Amino acid sequence: MKLVSWNVQWGRDAGGRVDLGRTLAEAKRLADFDVLCMQEITRGFGALPGGPGPDQFAQIAQALPGYTVLEAVGADLPSLDGSPRRRQFGNAIATRLPVAQVIRHALPWPADAAAPSMQRVALEAVVETRSDRLRVIVTHLEFYSLKQRLAQVAELRRLHQEAADHAAHPAPGENTTGPFAATSRPVSAIVCGDFNSEFGSQAYRSFVAPLAGAPGFIDAWTTLHPNAAPPPTAGVYDTAQWTSGPVTCDFVFVTEDLRGRLRSCEIDGATQASDHQPIVLELD
Repeated sequence: MKLVSWNVQWGRDAGGRVDLGRTLAEAKRLADFDVLCMQEITRGFGALPGGPGPDQFAQIAQALPGYTVLEAVGADLPSLDGSPRRRQFGNAIATRLPVAQVIRHALPWPADAAAPSMQRVALEAVVETRSDRLRVIVTHLEFYSLKQRLAQVAELRRLHQEAADHAAHPAPGENTTGPFAATSRPVSAIVCGDFNSEFGSQAYRSFVAPLAGAPGFIDAWTTLHPNAAPPPTAGVYDTAQWTSGPVTCDFVFVTEDLRGRLRSCEIDGATQASDHQPIVLELD
C-alpha cells in the first residue's frame, strides 16, 4: 500500500501560483498512490492568495476518477458577499481502496487570546487492504498556539485509545440497513499530516509517548532512517512565507504493530508545488 501525505496549500506552489490540478499530477508522479492525504483544501475561499477555485473537493474527485474522495471541514465561515455559499477549509483523503467507516473528529480548540487560530479536524477512514483493515487519519494542527496543539495531540491519542477499546469490545450492528453499524474498528493506524510541530518538539514527543491500552505511535521516517534527523518539510523553497528558514513539521506516524510492515518512507525534497514537501509511505 502506498500513501502520500501532503499539505498542498490549496494548490499554491512555492512561487505563489495556484494550480491544484498540477499539484495532483505531481502527487501521481511521486507515487502510484492508493491513498492521498491532503491538508489545506478549500471551498468558497477564493480570496486566499492565488485565488483557489470554488470547490477543491469536487475538483479532486474530478481529477482522480476511480478514487473515493472524503472531506473534513474545520473552519466553516459565512461568505464575504452575503451569498449562501460557505467558506470552508480542511482536509481530504482520496483512496482507491474500499472504505468502510468514515469518522470526522473535531479537535479541541481551547481559548488562547494570544494567538489567532481556527477549528481543526482529523479525518479518519477505515480502508480495506488485500490482507486487513487500517485506520488512516489525516490532520492539520494549529499553527500559532502551542496550547491548542498540545490539546489536539492529546485528543488524537485519546481517540486512538478509544478505537483500540472498540476493537477489543466491539458492539454488534442493529441491522444491515440503518446507521447503527457494528462499532469494531481496527487497532492498526496511520496518522499523518502537518503537525505544525517541529521534529523533537514537545508536541512531537507527546504524540510518540507510550500509550495505555493501545499500541503507541512511531515515526515511520525515523524508524526506517535510524540515527538520522528528517529533512525539512516546509519552507524549503518558499522563503517569503517561511522567513525564519525551513522546518520539519510534517510527519507520518504508524502504530507500533505496523513496524514490521514498513517498506519505505521518503520525504520528497525536489518538488516546489507547495510550501510543504510531500511524504511517501509504502507498507507491505
